[in-house]
Amino acid sequence: MPIFPILLLLFLLVPVAEIYLLIQVGREIGALPTVGLVIATAVLGAWLLRQQGISTLMRARESLDRGELPALQLLEGVILLVGGALLLTPGFVTDVIGFACLVPALRQALVRQVVARGQWVHSDTPEAPDQPGSRVIEGEFRRED
Repeated sequence: MPIFPILLLLFLLVPVAEIYLLIQVGREIGALPTVGLVIATAVLGAWLLRQQGISTLMRARESLDRGELPALQLLEGVILLVGGALLLTPGFVTDVIGFACLVPALRQALVRQVVARGQWVHSDTPEAPDQPGSRVIEGEFRRED
């Protein structure tokens, strides 16, 4: 399935869900407590993100010290980055998803899922992109003066 329609749907539905949920929570507990709750989840999320990020960085460093490529830790770092961005976005739906990204067991399960699906490709040598007009033709030549 193409990714563009999914992303478009997410960019349309998530803000609508966030606004609806903020209005409902605001009706139940009031406007100021709702704003306070949004700010509190952002602060708590930033603190947890820092803790988890340091932990992931330490594990990546240990992998490097053993001479291993810390590929899984890098993927976890990407998930932490996405989770942190979601936590800093005002709203409760994004907070739930962001906090889920901070749970080590869920994060590692997601990394294993990505690796198992083959969406993570490892290459030892970088490949240069094909550039038009830069063809190399091998051969021998002899200069005749």
